[in-house]
Amino acid sequence: MRFHWFLPTSGDGRAITGGGHGLARRHGQAAASASRPPTIDYLAQVARAAEQAGFEAVLTPTGTYCEDSWLVTAALTQVTTRLKFLVAFRPGALSPTLAAQMAATYQRISGGRLLLNVVTGGEAAEQRRFGDHLGKDERYARTAEFLSIVRGAWDGPFDFRGNYYEVEGATVAERPDPVPELYFGGSSAAAGPVAARHVDVYLTWGEPPSQVAAKLDWMRELAAAEGRTLRFGVRLHVITRDTSKEAWAEARRLLDQISPEDVASARAVLSRSESVGQQRMLALHEGFAAGRDGATRGGVRDLEIHPGLWAGVGLVRGGAGTALVGSHAEVADLVEEYASLGVEEFVLSGYPHLEEAFWFGEGVLPELRRRGLLDAAAPVRLSA
Repeated sequence: MRFHWFLPTSGDGRAITGGGHGLARRHGQAAASASRPPTIDYLAQVARAAEQAGFEAVLTPTGTYCEDSWLVTAALTQVTTRLKFLVAFRPGALSPTLAAQMAATYQRISGGRLLLNVVTGGEAAEQRRFGDHLGKDERYARTAEFLSIVRGAWDGPFDFRGNYYEVEGATVAERPDPVPELYFGGSSAAAGPVAARHVDVYLTWGEPPSQVAAKLDWMRELAAAEGRTLRFGVRLHVITRDTSKEAWAEARRLLDQISPEDVASARAVLSRSESVGQQRMLALHEGFAAGRDGATRGGVRDLEIHPGLWAGVGLVRGGAGTALVGSHAEVADLVEEYASLGVEEFVLSGYPHLEEAFWFGEGVLPELRRRGLLDAAAPVRLSA
């Protein structure tokens, strides 16, 4: 198994925020409302914490309300030593040959620490901000052409003529070493074939294990038809503590900061999303009554949709909306359950990202090593 963390480039804090994850924000509001703005100094702290806590990479998002993923992570390669950067980018926002060149350059200056997260885009309004007016299915068809050219350019010169791109002699100065692995997520009928044909790791948001199992079976069949196999990853938040009681108390603290008006406002925005994955996230907490008494409907445990899997984050945050909650052993149990389905990569985050990286790195990763699920020869590097 491989474990990755998240870089909060729209800001961080001790509350669940939605900036940069499908929720509309006024100009400058995302960073201004964060208790920890996304300064390069703070993001460097998070990156070093992830590296120190034993994570392999950090996912860095893309979108209007966060800092540019390429620029931020290129800067952070200079203050880390082994941490990899899973850089999210939108194929429709740049040339595929330029993307191939950027990736090749990044690999050379970072010593091979780039991974790529391909974001086709599920929000029409967001796409239009970047000058992209294609429909959803067309965006996936364009992504397929884009990835064909990127891989072709790395081994160029490469000629291509399609419905969306036409290039002649696409190439880069030097083939990237290693070639960056491609990560991709999408739950729609248009997304599956693109992943099956072009990417290395298929990512899903943290649905209950039974739903994840069905999705992975679907992708295995599509990949087999292409003569390929895929690795699988899951994107989750995490709240882990020394005891289950402490972890659920933290989940309740986060829930107590969310008003019914916040939930209604977020749901109104997210329900308009074109993303099938986003609609599946919303369905996990549909009908939740925003009460505050843990013993009644509307309490923190009413959002527990599977033992240890909590849908509270998705009340006000677009994208990944579920969290692993429990003691270190309980969280390790759920990690192991996902792993039994074929999930090999876990992309995690928490509020705030700085502290939560250590809770997981110092609590859950050693537990997984004790169970023989991680390589004991690569011990977690802890803080002083």
